[in-house]
Amino acid sequence: MNTEEARRFIDDLAEVREFRMLVYTGGEPTVRPDVMDLLAHSKAVGFQNVIATNATLIDDNMARELRKNGVVGAAVSLDAPTAQTHNFVRNSPSAYELAMRGIRAINKAGILLQINVTAMDYNFAFLNEMIDMADDYRTSIMLMYQLVPVGRGERIEAACLDLEENERLLKFLGNKQRTARVIIEPVAGPQYWPYLLESKGITGALPLQLAETVFHGCTAGRGFVYIKPNGEVWPCPFVPVNCGNVRNQSFSEIWGTSPVFNDLRYRETGLKGKCGDCRYSSICGGCRGRAMAMSKGDYMAEDPSCFIPERSRNGRSQVARSSKERGGLSKG
Repeated sequence: MNTEEARRFIDDLAEVREFRMLVYTGGEPTVRPDVMDLLAHSKAVGFQNVIATNATLIDDNMARELRKNGVVGAAVSLDAPTAQTHNFVRNSPSAYELAMRGIRAINKAGILLQINVTAMDYNFAFLNEMIDMADDYRTSIMLMYQLVPVGRGERIEAACLDLEENERLLKFLGNKQRTARVIIEPVAGPQYWPYLLESKGITGALPLQLAETVFHGCTAGRGFVYIKPNGEVWPCPFVPVNCGNVRNQSFSEIWGTSPVFNDLRYRETGLKGKCGDCRYSSICGGCRGRAMAMSKGDYMAEDPSCFIPERSRNGRSQVARSSKERGGLSKG
């Protein structure tokens, strides 16, 4: 989208009151020549701006400009706490050094720092150290992504976490959160929320109803949407389903009438397999991106990475075990 199209979309989005935060992501949003103009425009119409970045282009001057144009949070992608692994994943000899410069500039400018990590084979052993590092840099939020084999991720599907690794990861995060100052939130791992409830013995009908007001599980198409650079509207980056295009249709119309969004908005009645029979469908619902990728196209299929036992509405245990064995957090 050109500048005029992007500004028109921002104005249209502002009319949908459910959305008050606009995240500029990519690719790398700081390479877009008009990004400051667009940030200023979305600030003017009432959005809280967040920028998701590799931080390699952010110095003190840019950080100040971002703050001036309404950026309240910067989500910096890190793959490891060391230059060797981060630079390997990023395929750049200077990515880590420049990202650290960007993090320091973000802190100096008074912008809330968020660290985004994708948990995969390459960095699984370093996650404990990465959370400690996030605390050292006064990070407010850490999003712990799991690799979902969509887009370019299909080429490294073997690096995705399996069921047992998902379980180890989410249990590790729950234990680590006891001492970490940074708020850790899994992405593509909504089983975290029912795990926390079950670990505290919170399983009755009334507590679950109360929990539904706090935990919303997979947010694809439910309070979260993804706008592609060409204007296509997807439920999330991991659910590559084109629901319409804001270059020739209003976002409010797409959001209100798309059958895909309706499926996801009222997913409790349409989920399939184990997810469809699960009592945690409201506070988890499975990762719709992983379900779609692993079923080869069905975004309402069951999520094969769930490890929560005794999870069905009728009390039957439906947990499965993977035969895949691989190193994990025990190495870290």
